[in-house]
Amino acid sequence: MRKFITIAILLASVCHYDAKAFERYGGTLNLGLGVGGYSGYYGYVGRSLPVLHIDYEFDVAKNFTLAPFLNFYTYSNDYYYGNNNTPYQYYTYRETVIPIGVKGTYYFDDLLGAGPKWDFYLAGSLGFAIVNESWQNGYTGDKNYYGQPSSLFLDLHIGTEYHINHRIGVFLDLSTGVSTIGLSIHKI
Repeated sequence: MRKFITIAILLASVCHYDAKAFERYGGTLNLGLGVGGYSGYYGYVGRSLPVLHIDYEFDVAKNFTLAPFLNFYTYSNDYYYGNNNTPYQYYTYRETVIPIGVKGTYYFDDLLGAGPKWDFYLAGSLGFAIVNESWQNGYTGDKNYYGQPSSLFLDLHIGTEYHINHRIGVFLDLSTGVSTIGLSIHKI
């Protein structure tokens, strides 16, 4: 996380601020890091996990964008199992999940009278999750022990972005799925 903040500050110091660039929201690459694992399409893991996020926003209408996105997380856990035919031991379970979808965002800057340094939005995302799970060789128990994340999901978001300059911003996205903090890179 320190590296991420250091990179954001370095990029901000190199770029020059220009308020005219904020009338359009599209053409923005958002890179984020979130914490998930307890809700949404990530299923119940029993602990928090780091989640990587990337999306690219396109203008669709005034104050409205669509952004195809991709998230990624992986985790493993040990599960103690045995029965009359198999001695008790720890077996390793690994799961990798890649949620893919589209996020629709409406910006309320005009309504709120926000200055050029701030964006405020509500959004919804719809998508599906690609799941790859594996158990250690020799495990003969219930392979549905950890359950499955929902393959289809719908999440709601509320967020804000602070524009460091005309090219770089930092955002906070609070979500019913995974909340993220990250860096926004705007095209010139």
